[in-house]
Amino acid sequence: MNPAQSSQRTTASTPAPAPFSHPSFQGLIGIAREDITPPVGIYSRNWGAAKHDVATSIHRPLTLTVMTIKASTSEAPLVFIDADLGWWKTPQTYESFSSRLLDALSLKSSQLIFALSHTHAGPPLMDADESLPGSDLLNSWMEDLFEKTVKTVQDSLSSQVESTLDWHSGRCNLATYRDLPDPNVENDRVLCGFNPSGTPDETLIVGRITDQSGQLRGTITNYACHPTTLAWENEAISPDYLGAMRETMQQVTGAPALFMLGACGDLAPRNQYVGDVEVADHHGRQLAYASLAVLEDMEPTGQQLAYTGAVESGAPLAVWKNQPVEISSILFTDQLTVELPIKDWPTAEELEKERLACPDRALEERLRRKRDIRRGIGDGSTFQLPISTWRIGDAVLVGCCCEPYSVLQQELRQRFPDVTILCMNLINGSVGYLPPAELYDTDVYPVWQTPFDRGSLELTLEMMTQAIRDALND
Repeated sequence: MNPAQSSQRTTASTPAPAPFSHPSFQGLIGIAREDITPPVGIYSRNWGAAKHDVATSIHRPLTLTVMTIKASTSEAPLVFIDADLGWWKTPQTYESFSSRLLDALSLKSSQLIFALSHTHAGPPLMDADESLPGSDLLNSWMEDLFEKTVKTVQDSLSSQVESTLDWHSGRCNLATYRDLPDPNVENDRVLCGFNPSGTPDETLIVGRITDQSGQLRGTITNYACHPTTLAWENEAISPDYLGAMRETMQQVTGAPALFMLGACGDLAPRNQYVGDVEVADHHGRQLAYASLAVLEDMEPTGQQLAYTGAVESGAPLAVWKNQPVEISSILFTDQLTVELPIKDWPTAEELEKERLACPDRALEERLRRKRDIRRGIGDGSTFQLPISTWRIGDAVLVGCCCEPYSVLQQELRQRFPDVTILCMNLINGSVGYLPPAELYDTDVYPVWQTPFDRGSLELTLEMMTQAIRDALND
């Protein structure tokens, strides 16, 4: 090295690093909760292999938690509903429920996100069917659910106080990859269960809601993992792992815990399909502890960590200190649609004839579900899939009523590396899976379950990308 090079190296300056701060929102936030547990004896068969049709006990209560958000007292609210429920049998069932809800609350559809935790141990959201045991309880329970939803939204709105919502990311290894090539057959069949060689998306995003005094008022966990711990041997009503997750977090924080299910089409717990409710509670505590660790890793509300200079000591030390930070109060909502191709399925009437002639209980249940999906989407060749987008300060929430594979949220986060993306499954209805195009040559459940043809996930990805761009450029 010559003297000129040495001089340039010692005198050249390096820009100060950017401060570290959490994506945040400041405005009016309210939270309220209600018990929505159905009665014992209600129809609750969610597994083809199940020998029972009705619930015989309650493991933990099902809850409905509402978070309402406003930028100011003069603005219209956003209403987020987190419900310990499985899925809507048809799009029409949700549309009927939501239209009543929007009317009762004087809301536009873009202001509402009704999110399902996707427990597989509760009653399906459906109209009563006289051929199903315990179905007579569905109508009264669904009406009770509607009335409690209206009340809980109103309670949330009346509880709103000036608050800050901060987001931070971590990891949790509860979710595992669940597409397993069948080791006992020579064809290309893929089983739905733990695959040790898979690489799951372990991304965990946690929200912290605090009021102006610094009091923690609520937490939000956004994570992708199917609540399929409890399966055909379980006869109890249960929120699956979400019950113990909420309980554990609330015991530590003293504040209600909300949940946002991520893109989990290919993700589920390692140990699942059991009748032992303690396994579900174990999973819930695991997710809670991971979420609590993320909370402990967060900077104080309204503060960023900024580089302030160097201090000469035994080593030259970089000093970072907390400083006040300006917090966004932006709220943005939008709804787009993407046209998805539908497979060449039989009509609903043809599927019903096939179901009635089927002697196998498990296969008959498959045909019942396929019939219900076909009835829901109609007999056309395409389906207009709604995409919901909310911008909440520095973060963007995007989701749909389908169950995309986790590659969707991974790709969205790669495309927007500087933005906190909250990706959600099963919001404002439920229809079918969205597997990647390359899986359509494989005998795997999400491919033959979904009514949507090859390329639908990729079309949804592009529309969600556009929706996020629109939200950020508003």
